[in-house]
Formats: sequence, structure tokens, C-alpha cells
Amino acid sequence: MVVVFGASSFIGTYLLDGLLEQGRSVFATAFTSPSLRCYNDRGIPCTQLDMTQWDHYTKLPASGVEAAVVLAGHLPANDSNYDPRRYIDVNITGVLNVLEYCRLTKVRKIILASSHSDVAGIWACGRPITEEDPRSIVYTGDHAVYIITKIAAMDLVEHYSQSYGIQGISFRLPAVYGYGPHTEVYADGRPIVPGFTAFIRKAIAGEPIEIWGDPHVGRDMVYVKDVVSAFVGALDSGTAHGLYNIASGSITSLEDEVRGIVEVFSPRDHRSEVRYRPDKPTAKNYAYLYDICKARRDFGYEVRYPLMRMLEDYKEEMNGRRFQHLICREHKGL
Repeated sequence: MVVVFGASSFIGTYLLDGLLEQGRSVFATAFTSPSLRCYNDRGIPCTQLDMTQWDHYTKLPASGVEAAVVLAGHLPANDSNYDPRRYIDVNITGVLNVLEYCRLTKVRKIILASSHSDVAGIWACGRPITEEDPRSIVYTGDHAVYIITKIAAMDLVEHYSQSYGIQGISFRLPAVYGYGPHTEVYADGRPIVPGFTAFIRKAIAGEPIEIWGDPHVGRDMVYVKDVVSAFVGALDSGTAHGLYNIASGSITSLEDEVRGIVEVFSPRDHRSEVRYRPDKPTAKNYAYLYDICKARRDFGYEVRYPLMRMLEDYKEEMNGRRFQHLICREHKGL
């Protein structure tokens, strides 16, 4: 059995479906109730759980668990009221509680989802970032305490791995794309519509889309179903250990992103016009690329959703409304 902490999250929802499709036994936890109602209706074992409360762990299976996957966490994108203590409570104390649960119930593997903000200081280094690169965090802004706590969580996983023999794995994830609760996020406590979502909305409406700044600047874009395949691969591996970059390993330019969105989402008879605005500032948080060789070597990770296939699948998931409960639970935290 695999216990998924944060099964109501964006990645968690896709992961749970992926594990069930493989015939695996799963146990889902969530902080909020909409997904739990969905899982109960499908006969999936689940419980509402606050990671920070140790007494809640009595709700979990006491034996027969092969692995724990930790996708739950407190994120800036869901945080309209900044409180650094909440990051510490959830991302550090919560993960410590999960590790103690693993130790006491003899769970032999844990996979922790973390953020690529641990190397934000070298995003624009002009080469693929590897797992061997030293940490380089930005100590200002709404991501500072968040990534400090995620780094502490990764170090706790390594500590339990070396001290208690738990197979500890951490995934460094850049922004993960897919249909889910991203129609609105928070930046420095203010709600915003992310560029990717705004582009899709404009394309569907056939409205002009502006590309600000340098259209050739790019970033490493990874699709949620490729991320799920990485979790499955790591769960199957008896030797994977430590930190892994889970990304696409390639750059998608802002221009290619926009033109791909227009191709997939714009009406055939009313295509969005792409307008170039070099007078405007280039979008933030671009120009990063990750080396994924370690994940390929250790558990056969491969990217199956390059840009156009990713966009086509995103559209299919959106139109199918399979995960509509994700949209309904935006900004609920865990």
C-alpha cells in the first residue's frame, strides 16, 4: 500500500489515479473535504488529516504500508495571509510527523515533493542545473520562508534515511503544468492569474495575446503526467535515493509556448493574433533548465509529454472535467 499525503492536491489527484490504474493499493489523506467525498464515492480508503497534529496519525494504516508520498505542504500560491509560522508548522513539523509515522510503522520508503526555488539564485546560469549544484536561495519575497522550510524538510528526509534506513527520495519540481487549481494564485498575498492560464483564456476567446520582452527567453516546462511517471518509477526502484530533478530537461521559449496555445485552444475560424511587445519587461521566473539524467539513470524517467502533446492533453482534461473538484478547492492550502 502507498499512503499519499496531500491526495487532494493537484499532483496528488493525478498520482492517485495513476497508481490505481496500475492496480496498486492506496490510502489517501487530505486536509480539505471535497476530494475526500470524491474518493469515498469511488471506494478509495481515505481520511482527513492535518499533518501538524500527531494524534491524527492514528487514522492511518498501522502496517502493510510500503511507501509514503508527501505532496501536502503550505505554498505561497495558496497563501493570501502571509504567516511564516504556518510554513514551519506544515512543511517542517508536518514532514517530521510523517517521518516518525514511517519509522514507527516500518514504512521503508518516502518520496517528498519539493520546490526548485532552492536554486533560484542560479536559474539564469545559462546551463542545465544539476542535483550537485549548491543551493542558492533568494532570501526576500514570499517564497523565502517557504523554501527555507522545504530545504529543512529535505534534510529531515535525508537524516531519517541515514539514521533509520528509510529509503529517502526528494523531488525538485519546477512549475508543474496541467489542468488543476491554477486559474488564480497568490503572489505576495495578492491574487493574480498566471500567464499560462491567461494565455489559454485569451486563446479560447480568440483575443490577441501579447508577448512581452524577449520572445526567445524560455523555461523548463514539465507536465503533471510526466511528474506522476517519475513518482511511479521511484516507487518501483529499490535503489533510488536523495535528490532528483523532475523536469522536462529542455527549454520552451515564451514564443513557442504562446503559439502552441493558440494552435491548440483558439477557434479555427478566429485565431488569436500574437503581438510582440519588446518595450515591455520580460516575464519573471523564466530562463531555467534542469538536468534530468540522474532520474533517467536511476528509475528510467522519460518525458512523454513535450509541449504540443501536453497542451492537447490539458485541453482534453479540461473539457472532460474529470478533476473539477480541483478547481472548486482553490486556495484551500493543503
